[in-house]
This record gives sequence, structure tokens and C-alpha cells, in this order.
Amino acid sequence: MKKRQDLANAGRLVVKVGSSSLIYKNGKPNISRMEYLARELSDLRNRGMEVILVTSGAQGVGLNRLGFSMRPKNMPEKQAVAAVGQGMLMHIYEKLFAEYGVIVGQVLLTKEDFADRSRFLNARNTLYALLGLGVIPIINENDTVAVDEIRLGDNDNLAALVGGLVDADVLILLSDVDGLFSGDPRSVKDARLITDVREINEEMEGAAGGSGSSVGTGGMVTKLQAARIAMHSGVVTVLANASEKDVVRRIVSGEEIGTVFWPQVKLVNKKRWIAYGSSVQGRIFIDGGAAGALLKSGKSLLPSGITGVEGDFGIGNTVSVVDPEGREIARGIVNYTARDIERIKGIHSRDIKKVLGYQDFEEVIHRNNLVSTL
Repeated sequence: MKKRQDLANAGRLVVKVGSSSLIYKNGKPNISRMEYLARELSDLRNRGMEVILVTSGAQGVGLNRLGFSMRPKNMPEKQAVAAVGQGMLMHIYEKLFAEYGVIVGQVLLTKEDFADRSRFLNARNTLYALLGLGVIPIINENDTVAVDEIRLGDNDNLAALVGGLVDADVLILLSDVDGLFSGDPRSVKDARLITDVREINEEMEGAAGGSGSSVGTGGMVTKLQAARIAMHSGVVTVLANASEKDVVRRIVSGEEIGTVFWPQVKLVNKKRWIAYGSSVQGRIFIDGGAAGALLKSGKSLLPSGITGVEGDFGIGNTVSVVDPEGREIARGIVNYTARDIERIKGIHSRDIKKVLGYQDFEEVIHRNNLVSTL
């Protein structure tokens, strides 16, 4: 897809809606907004499109039900709030979608479901099965057990990972903002809406602020992170305001609304998992020559270019590759343990056997198992 009109040809759609779009400031659910969203997504499914909904709001609903006036600060209470709100939120969705004859299914995921390759594939197969049965999967992070996810509030990133997981055509991030602006429109008077993004640069990242509401935990930063993941997965991402009338239908009809992030390259499934799904177990530090060989020539990482090792990882683990300036430039699956890499760092591949007593590979990370994160 290269232009807005191409969005009308989308066959698989992931829609993420934020807490600020679902919960009133008094903590009660915005039933009207939820009902309209259910109607739009049901109509798209009836049209033949496969639809997945990634929803926030469980904690917001739980806060109101338990009588909290503000978000709890300690983790057990946050998880308790999420446990209460999750069931209530799903019950509301189930009733609303049933009005249009659509079956929904709840799927709770954490980053660990993407980090483990077997669980990654199982999650994908389950979602494919649900879509094949005409069901709209409703996905949320499993906040009752996922400590890190509650702190980060990154349902935006979860939606992007889901988009890559199922090879979606379009990811729509619905929020309380009209799109990506050149500056924070709340404080910068002449901030302009950026309608199309081909590359996320440092200027855009610098203009991104924090969470914009009392009920949501994500902000523009997480949306840019999500857009980058989706772009590398070959998924077109649209950031738009949930309060716009017929917003989802208008987006997939090609209307110019919100900000569109256009993918330039698509990582193959395995490299996509290495870059965004797998759990990083350590770091390998490399010199400038090795950094250039990886980024400019697409070479494998050899021991001669390694200057340091951090962490206690094993063969087959994913590690971060760091250049002399301290930037992560790549991630990859290692052929040697951290201890062995520490012993062979800086030497030529032909000398590996002399040092270790064995040599299974010439490369510490083969280029087929290495992906740039810049």
C-alpha cells in the first residue's frame, strides 16, 4: 500500500482503542463510544474484513467499580483493579457485539507470549482460528500478572505486535488526539498535524509527550514505538481520534484523517520476532568496524569485532548488539554462550578452536539471525 485509497483493499485490520477514549473522566465507561465502535467493527466484518480489537480500559472500569478516586500506586492493588475491570469490560463488549450478531472471544496476552517462540506461534494459530470462525478477537494485556506491562501501559505496542503476529494489513490506533503533531498541541500554538510519515526521526520523538489523561497510561511515545514496530512488520499504521464520527470506516475508505505511518521494508517473520518479540538476555559490545559491517554490508558478527559482553546468556538466546557510542544497533541469536564469547572476543574466527577447544560456528551471530534495530 502506497496511498490512502489503497487502505480500501485491506483484508485484515487491527484496531486499538485507548482508555481515554472508553472511560469518562468520572471513571465510568463511555457506553455510547463502545457501542459505536462495536457497530463499526461488526459492519466491517460483515463486509468481509477480518477484524481484531485491542482494547484498554480494564483498569479504568475496575477503578470505578471498586470506588477508587485515583489510580492505585502499589502493584497488588493495580492488579486487583485490573482483575475486576477485565471481566466487566468484556461483558460490555459481548453484549454490544451480540446486538449485531457478532461473536467475540477474549484473548489475554503478555510480552512473554511473544518472547517465547513456541507461545508466539501458538498465539498466532489461535488468532487465525478465531478469525477463520468469524469471531472478532478482543485482546488486552493480562494486567493481573504482567507487572511490566502495567507500568509501561503499552497496549499500543501490544497492538503493533499483534499486527505483525497475524500479518495485518492495517493497524489503527484510536486515541484522544487527532494524530501526530510537529509539537505538543496542548502547549505549542503553531503545532501542525503531520498527515503522512515515511520515517520516524529524532525530531518526531522529541516532540512526543507523556500520557495525556488521568485514566490512560500510554502517550505519544508509545504510539511512535508501536508505529515503528508495525512499519518494520509491513503494516500500515493510522493514528486518529476516536471521537471522530465513523472514524474506522472513513480510514479504511481512504479518507485523509489522522496520521498514516507507511512501511518501507518488511522484516521476515523470524527477524521480526528477533527484533520485537524475543526477550533480550544480554548485550554484546562491538567496535566501529564491526558496526559498519553489520549496518552497511549486512555481514555476520564475528568475534574479531567484539569488545565486551554483558549478561549471562546461553546458546540460542537473543542479545542486543551495541556500537561504540552506546547505541543498540541490532539484535540477534547467538551461537556461543556469554562466557565463551568473553573468551573469544577480539580474535579471528580461525582461532576459536584454539581458545575454546571446539568450533561449531565461525560467527558469533549469523546474518540470518541478525536484524538491525535502527
